[in-house]
Amino acid sequence: MTILKTTKELNSWFIENSNGLAKNVGFVPTMGALHSGHGTLIERASKECDSVVVSVFVNPTQFNETTDFQSYPRTLEGDMLLAKDAGATVVFAPSPEDIYGLNVHAERVDYGPVTSTFEGRSRPGHFDGVISVVDKLFVAVKPQKAYFGSKDLQQVAVVERMSRERHPQIQIVSCDLIRDENGLALSSRNARLSSHGIALAQHISSELQASVSRVKKGLETAKSVEMAQYNLEKLGGLDLEYIGGVDKKTFAKSSADRGWTHIVVAARVEGVRLIDNIEL
Repeated sequence: MTILKTTKELNSWFIENSNGLAKNVGFVPTMGALHSGHGTLIERASKECDSVVVSVFVNPTQFNETTDFQSYPRTLEGDMLLAKDAGATVVFAPSPEDIYGLNVHAERVDYGPVTSTFEGRSRPGHFDGVISVVDKLFVAVKPQKAYFGSKDLQQVAVVERMSRERHPQIQIVSCDLIRDENGLALSSRNARLSSHGIALAQHISSELQASVSRVKKGLETAKSVEMAQYNLEKLGGLDLEYIGGVDKKTFAKSSADRGWTHIVVAARVEGVRLIDNIEL
């Protein structure tokens, strides 16, 4: 496995491997602090592509809070080991200046509900940063396929929209959300939780699972979501930000459950912001 830290080095690698590894490239963009969920993305990409580029880049333009950006875990040495074991060919770990130049800035993008509801509403400007960095990374890596985890369900919808407009040649592959043995959605942020916080956070996934179970037994989806909201709001130490039903492609808000494909949720535990979702 090769570690590259500039787009110039990446370009040189592509030139050197133009007749081999660089012909069919799978790309896994990450912000580092890799866990087994990332590993499944890399493993899938390695099975479907000749080579896999994994980017490790904590993108400053998609953070709303400076403290959140500063406290985001940076674990490059461990990331490289996990990436190598999972089948990565290249780890690309550039600096913000290398990606953005001297003006580290993201242009405003409006895709309607997909960028303005739920995560878009809770984190103004977040998806501007996502679109900007993924666009720039796609230009640098030039993959045939790009792999994203469906834990970030709305992000997948945003990237799919951006890719259709700017990079139609790239196939966006949405991979299954991965959970730990207790049902908690794997996230780099989980490392910041105490054992008590992890126990609290597990209520998020358990309420999602209970919601789907109630729907399968005949309860209206909207009513089931209301019950989950009530149960989460009464938990001490868990600050519910939102919970609702969505169409995973449009993210248009609606109180009716027609067209809903998933339930999405965001909450804070011990100051750590967590998101999750479940398919209906």
